Amino acid sequence: MSELTSLGRVVRRLRVERGISQEGLAAMASIDRTFIGEIERGVANPSFEVVERIASGLGVKMSDLVRAYEQETDRTTERRYLPS
Repeated sequence: MSELTSLGRVVRRLRVERGISQEGLAAMASIDRTFIGEIERGVANPSFEVVERIASGLGVKMSDLVRAYEQETDRTTERRYLPS
């Protein structure tokens, strides 16, 4: 799983947990809804500024978003290397 996919999974999880639609998050972050979808699918590489605006739209600190991303990345790395 790529880093972009991990970031997208975190953004989607936090958005859904808060009951925010893609449209709502896009409006709060001042970005296009289709870009939110691309980020969540792991096909877009958002800039630092965009990630910061997404964190703000989600109502979390940037550091919390990064921490959640790191935990997601650690989980996916562990799954990759677990013995069969």
